[in-house]
Amino acid sequence: MPEDLNVATYFIDRNLDAGLGDRTALITPGGTLTYAELADRVRGVAHALRSVGVSAGGRVLLALSDGVEFVATWYAAQRIGAVTAEVYTFLPAKDYEYYLDYVRPRVVVVDAVTVDRMREAAGGRHRLLVAGDVEPRDGEFTLAELAAGAPETVEAAPTTRDDVAIWKFTTGSTGAPKACVHTVATPVISHLSYARGVLDLGPRDVVLPVPKLFFGYARDLAALYPFGVGGAGIAFPERSTADRIFELIARHRPTILVNVPTMMSAMVAHPDASSQDLSCLRLTTSAGEALPAELHRKWDETFGVPVVDGIGSSEAYHIYISNRPDAARRGTCGQAVPGYLARVVDDEGAEAPDGQVGTLEVTGGTVALEYHGDAEKSAATFRGRTVHTGDLFSRDADGYFTYHGRADDLLKVGGIWVAPSEIEHCLIGHPDVVECAVTGQETDGLVRTRAYVVAREGVTGTPELGQALRDYVGERLSGHKRPQEIVFTDWLPRTTNGKLDRRALRTLS
Repeated sequence: MPEDLNVATYFIDRNLDAGLGDRTALITPGGTLTYAELADRVRGVAHALRSVGVSAGGRVLLALSDGVEFVATWYAAQRIGAVTAEVYTFLPAKDYEYYLDYVRPRVVVVDAVTVDRMREAAGGRHRLLVAGDVEPRDGEFTLAELAAGAPETVEAAPTTRDDVAIWKFTTGSTGAPKACVHTVATPVISHLSYARGVLDLGPRDVVLPVPKLFFGYARDLAALYPFGVGGAGIAFPERSTADRIFELIARHRPTILVNVPTMMSAMVAHPDASSQDLSCLRLTTSAGEALPAELHRKWDETFGVPVVDGIGSSEAYHIYISNRPDAARRGTCGQAVPGYLARVVDDEGAEAPDGQVGTLEVTGGTVALEYHGDAEKSAATFRGRTVHTGDLFSRDADGYFTYHGRADDLLKVGGIWVAPSEIEHCLIGHPDVVECAVTGQETDGLVRTRAYVVAREGVTGTPELGQALRDYVGERLSGHKRPQEIVFTDWLPRTTNGKLDRRALRTLS
């Protein structure tokens, strides 16, 4: 990899240099953009960012709905050597205030969906650049007007592979979100090792993401990695539902679906699931949280689309353990991605033997430099290019890794440690269960397991069904893992990235 490197030139300009300017890069509800058209939009936004005082190393906070503005703004910031960070578009103002205080951006780019809440959070203390049909207030800037004044050429900043380029936030499921600091080289390394090395991403691929683009898992797979091979990505502003995903698949016929277990469950449980034509998909990825083997089985039986399940993190940028399209094993996260070393270690830091549960450590070129502003947590998590994940895993003799939850999620029931994820993965195999989550309730010094269950459409959560679910687990797992209580609910709390929010679940309890 060259020393001189710029994210925007690598993922966009190389297509123009290869004569692929007329090829489709981005598909949105408003139409398609070619690489040449996208590059033109990036040029305009890059000029706009520089016009409001953003320079190399400055931070740009994106609070934008998925679409052309998001993608063009992200690449424009990269083009001028700025540092990008993104937030979910449906957060309350108080959460935006946290991000503004933490990031301290040179500018915040907003649209009609986010502008009011961001104005409330900013309180006049931060510079806002408004995109779309938004009337600017005094002191605000209009993206379209500034972009229209761009010169014919906006040169890319002379960034190097080791310059800071990207902030990726942790999910916040175990505390306030922190930014993992990544360099220019990081997305390029991940593109080559995972997108090319595992998914075999190619120029004919069209990628549809279920999560929104603020979530790096989706942004990279839909708006970076396809561009690295001359492929195309799809972006749409609405919240993802099973109906919307089926509609987009029917309309655009993507080849890869970027998925999460929650949506996979919703798609499988959809009353019209069996009539959907997903033959265009050569694979679906799954990440964000562990994919239960039983849900994987249901997906296979319903749709027959190969599932490439894996695990990654903001700390390591993207996926570092993954199944392969032609060698997937249900219930596992797969094998180490090329270029990564994954080890399961015991409490003393020694490598655990095959089959033994321990803590996962991952070494690779995409591991973050630090958590911004948290030296203590950084020192406990990062050791050079190794990240101590805090996730419990076991590894088999073939190098397949199985997730067993997090150490801080374990419950001690009857003197024996129990992983909630094991009970959840069992429950999801019941035909009447769409989603579930297990927590511990302490009463008189004793921990009782409680399972929260979302039943499939048309099924009523009766005491009889609750008993049947307890028996279902008892027949398949050890007796102490049988949930002592079943609570039926219409929804489960999740983070903005779609992960089960166990902290909120414990509060709910």
